[in-house]
Amino acid sequence: MRFLAAATTLGLAVLLGPASAHEFKAGSLTIDHPSSRPTPPNAKVGVGYLSIRNDGTEPDRLVGGSATVAGRFEVHASTVEDGVARMRRVEDGVVLEPGATVTLASGGTHVMLLDLKEPIVKGQSFDGTLVFERAGAVPVRFSVEGFGAGAAAPSHGGHQP
Repeated sequence: MRFLAAATTLGLAVLLGPASAHEFKAGSLTIDHPSSRPTPPNAKVGVGYLSIRNDGTEPDRLVGGSATVAGRFEVHASTVEDGVARMRRVEDGVVLEPGATVTLASGGTHVMLLDLKEPIVKGQSFDGTLVFERAGAVPVRFSVEGFGAGAAAPSHGGHQP
């Protein structure tokens, strides 16, 4: 019986450990699973995805950031206008209302990493900083993951510095 309890506890720790290890906190904000996708060797743009939960009583706003692999870090939103998908920079940042979770993901609002300094390689990670209006600068680490079955990658070929 003790062995079963120990094995169950160990199994849960193995399963839950990686998920909780990729979470970053700053005051009332929780940044969950910052990730990116691999790029070809000469690519000039990459992407970043994550979710941000605001457990506070005041709104905050993601206003920018930086990443060690990129010359510029911008938040972009994908929209469809007249049947054509477009991506544009979000000039005023992303509002994080109290009690809300905002997800930056493929096909919607996401991070654009521009003027890449090096390829983004699957299985590696890189440092970044998210800048919030209230919480300030929050260091995070982006994990680089392959293209999943459920995550279609948008084409960012139209983004030119």
